[in-house]
Amino acid sequence: MALGTAIRYLKQGDWQRAHEIVQADESTLGCWAHGIVHMIEGDIGNARYWYRRAHRVYPTTADTASELAALTQALKDATAKDSP
Repeated sequence: MALGTAIRYLKQGDWQRAHEIVQADESTLGCWAHGIVHMIEGDIGNARYWYRRAHRVYPTTADTASELAALTQALKDATAKDSP
């Protein structure tokens, strides 16, 4: 799954490669990941935009580790929900 690959890149600190993936993903989780990319990049205005697209509140403290952990769990939950 492409979003899983993007998350791995984010955890490695490679936001540029993650950005290449998430900018093609219009899903709610993809928008959330896109927001995290811009949070890491330091582009807070753009990060807030993508959080709104993901229907999420932008965190008061930019704790990317917590956001990545929550995104990872949400992707696991979504994947498990789609499995037979």
